[in-house]
Amino acid sequence: MFVRNAWYVAALDAELTDQLLPVKLLNERVVLYRQSNGEAVALEDACAHRKLPLSMGSIQGDHVMCGYHGLRYDRSGTCVHMPCADRIPKNARVRSYPVVSRYGLLWIWMGPAELADESQIFAVEHWGDPSWGVTRGDAMTVNCHYLYMTDNLLDPSHVAWVHVSTFGNAACESTPIDVHATDQGVIASRWMRDVEPAPLYVPFLGFKGNCDRLQHYEVRYPSHALIKAILVPAGAGGAQASQHAAAFVMDSYNFLTPIDAKHTRYFWFQMRNILPNDEGVSALMATGVRSAFEEDRVVLNAVQQGFDESQTPSIDIATDSASLRFRRRVQSLIAKENEPG
Repeated sequence: MFVRNAWYVAALDAELTDQLLPVKLLNERVVLYRQSNGEAVALEDACAHRKLPLSMGSIQGDHVMCGYHGLRYDRSGTCVHMPCADRIPKNARVRSYPVVSRYGLLWIWMGPAELADESQIFAVEHWGDPSWGVTRGDAMTVNCHYLYMTDNLLDPSHVAWVHVSTFGNAACESTPIDVHATDQGVIASRWMRDVEPAPLYVPFLGFKGNCDRLQHYEVRYPSHALIKAILVPAGAGGAQASQHAAAFVMDSYNFLTPIDAKHTRYFWFQMRNILPNDEGVSALMATGVRSAFEEDRVVLNAVQQGFDESQTPSIDIATDSASLRFRRRVQSLIAKENEPG
């Protein structure tokens, strides 16, 4: 059902304070906590003894103590203290997960720990570049399967109907979409020429009148996306558009973490090429993006319900090309992970 040999976002870094934080990923329950040095730890959220969630216990120094019988575990998942016992059994341990803090997010590797490679974490272009601004993101839970969300993130056309007040305009209805696959994922993109700017972008543009607009929707395996928007004055679109003096560029990074078969945790933030230190711009953009994603959530929750309750089969249409290609590759990755040996 899920690709396990991958880095997923477990939580916003700021969510993990001085308390135990239970999360559920890929149908597995995990507890997060910080050691005294501030480093994050991720353990299976079930004591080896009677399976009480460790998240119902407490932090004792750099260890987690079970709230049922006082067993304590270190960051490796090894039980280091067991009351009323002369020795601790070798199998008194819980699973430990590799966890890395990056981009204000806590990333967790859900496959075998020995396969974890931090270089495989989604690379964010311009992170740390003082000439680029960061719109600090947020998170929400969407009540649908994560592949319905990757379908959505590979479909530039849906903004014409779902995001009329934010990302959409009439040009989104009919401009052809180019789809191609890479080793990392699938890209659906198009330039819309001499069109009215969509409402969300208008306050941030350094020019008046119509624009050329790039929609670049890229989803990488298993479930992370880069949505790039470039807006330039009409006639200036194309390969070098981002270098135009009046170009507005917004890179939206979207990270989907499956909770289970019908729920997904959605994390995001944006990078922009304008006014990097303007908190007012960051706040305005954050509000607009959140509003757009709430529009998506309403639709995707209803899509899941529709598939659960419908008595008739669904159909695919031309704009599903990218998502269908993505789904086929994801299924092949899952099948490969489950091959014997």
